[in-house]
Amino acid sequence: MRIDVVTIFPEYLAPLELSLVGKARTAGLLDLRVHDLRSWATDRHRTVDDSPLGGGAGMVMRPDVWGEALDTLLGEDGEDGEDGEDGEDGEGAVPGPAGPTVLLVPTPSGDRFDQRTAERLAGSRRILVACGRYEGIDSRVADHYRARGVQVLEISLGDYVLNGGEVAALVVVEAVARLLPGVVGNPESLVEESHGAAGLLEYPVYTRPPVWRDQEVPEVLLSGHHARIARWRRDRALERTARRRPDLLRALPADELDRADRAVLEALGWTVDDGGVVPQPGAVAD
Repeated sequence: MRIDVVTIFPEYLAPLELSLVGKARTAGLLDLRVHDLRSWATDRHRTVDDSPLGGGAGMVMRPDVWGEALDTLLGEDGEDGEDGEDGEDGEGAVPGPAGPTVLLVPTPSGDRFDQRTAERLAGSRRILVACGRYEGIDSRVADHYRARGVQVLEISLGDYVLNGGEVAALVVVEAVARLLPGVVGNPESLVEESHGAAGLLEYPVYTRPPVWRDQEVPEVLLSGHHARIARWRRDRALERTARRRPDLLRALPADELDRADRAVLEALGWTVDDGGVVPQPGAVAD
């Protein structure tokens, strides 16, 4: 996979040289390139922003500079992206396996970025991340590339505002890169972790020493009984998810829950029926 990040602060992306992402780049599993948007500015001050039309606070990033940058980088594909699968203009679309290039624009007004989005992006051929600053990128930029057939995905990390898109770029690159084949040493960890294929938050984890500051590791984890350990971990995952993220419980497929799962959920105030996992009346707060 190739990922391009365009920013006015290339140094902000330096952490991508570290840890698993850095190793993936060295091993050739990930082609990651960081570009300075100011390289496409045409005046001697390398200006990339201007006052908002209609008035208001802050500055807006200029469409002409972004257009030159994106034309150059998208041109390296030899073709524009294809229409999005969620609409004719590609808005909100995420590619399936071997999908085309995605233009990813971090913005507080975007769709929520989550693990499912990361999984689908991991199947794309190329991601181009446009890091806005100030009040954001002129809206015509996203509109223009959608009209050209490029898949444009505007994403938000959560309900808060950051100074720019670089933090989101770091998050997206790490979340996607670790799903690529060969990046994570043990692929099974991608299944059991929070928001993984199991659909639950991860169970509590422990290591040596078995006693630390008068706190003991649960005895079952020292038993060597793999089936009991697996059941204990599954039960704790169900409990943690019920307590912290009941919305995830509601999304669990009922036909994938065994008798022991259903007993744990029943004790926690949940019922499993043909309609899925639902709270017992008065037992679970919304």
